[in-house]
Amino acid sequence: MDLINGKVELMHGSGGRAMGELLKEIFFPAFDNEYLRQGNDQALFPVSGRRMVMTTDSHVISPLFFPGGDIGKLAVNGTINDIAMGGAVPLYLSAGFIIEEGFPLADLQKIALSMGKAAKDAGVPIVTGDTKVVEKGKGDGVFINTAGVGTVPEGIELSGNKPRKGDAIILSGTIGDHGVAVLSCREGMEFTTNVVSDTAPLHRLVRAMVAAAPGKIKCLRDPTRGGLSAVLNELATQAKTGMLIKEKSVPILPEVKAACDFLGFDAFNLANEGKLVAICAPEAADTLVKAMHHSPLGRQAAVIGEVVDDENHLVRVETVSGGVRVMDWLYGDQLPRIC
Repeated sequence: MDLINGKVELMHGSGGRAMGELLKEIFFPAFDNEYLRQGNDQALFPVSGRRMVMTTDSHVISPLFFPGGDIGKLAVNGTINDIAMGGAVPLYLSAGFIIEEGFPLADLQKIALSMGKAAKDAGVPIVTGDTKVVEKGKGDGVFINTAGVGTVPEGIELSGNKPRKGDAIILSGTIGDHGVAVLSCREGMEFTTNVVSDTAPLHRLVRAMVAAAPGKIKCLRDPTRGGLSAVLNELATQAKTGMLIKEKSVPILPEVKAACDFLGFDAFNLANEGKLVAICAPEAADTLVKAMHHSPLGRQAAVIGEVVDDENHLVRVETVSGGVRVMDWLYGDQLPRIC
């Protein structure tokens, strides 16, 4: 990365390798501390004898309203999920708005009501916030930042550096739903589909999972920007392992597959907003999947592969045709401003 003459590009916010380089070269050295070095989607720290987590996320999706959700619902669920991926119980949220001058008040109210409903449905209140307005042309409607805190129950120790050879890789449901739903209503995209965004809070599913397989889950991660491929590559790098995925075991809606074929996209790289990847001890995999099937958000859960030894930390896929290919981590993204 050229820190002298280089400039920030859209790909630096994509969840791919380019964003990883931005974090490694600029933000990690500037903010370096023991909590940031954990390298997870949330920071774990002690407070008065309890284990707390904190996370933050900014949302710049275009368009603001899409099939199955909107930027407000997405902001609430996304932050709850980042807390839940640490095995934590989400407690409280904050919400910060950057609004462009001239933005319709009716749309702002619609977004606020959507956020309030999502927070109420999840049982995680928005307790504080901030609002700023920028001149017309200096923003793009509205951007939202949300932060959240939660507590980690005793006995739960989840982190991306824990997977080891032989561990099972579980996916909670179909991939690519959110990406296709957003694509279907973007200008210039001439296709129709019944696919809606999968945006949903996953903390109740996680609670059922840790209860079903106590001490057996190594890590959890939600495959948002960059999709399944980005998450698996991040975890392989963090755990210094490889991964082997069976393509035929990965659930995908026929409509999503058809849209990907039509647009030339790879569903493994499309964003998801209501799915999780779990890596667990192999002996707990069947128990965990059965428990997930009892939740509306885990009915299509499946074991999709295993952790393997690989000094290059690659993710490989056994294709439906019997071959093996590398599931590469995109440098940028197929679809910018997806969340």
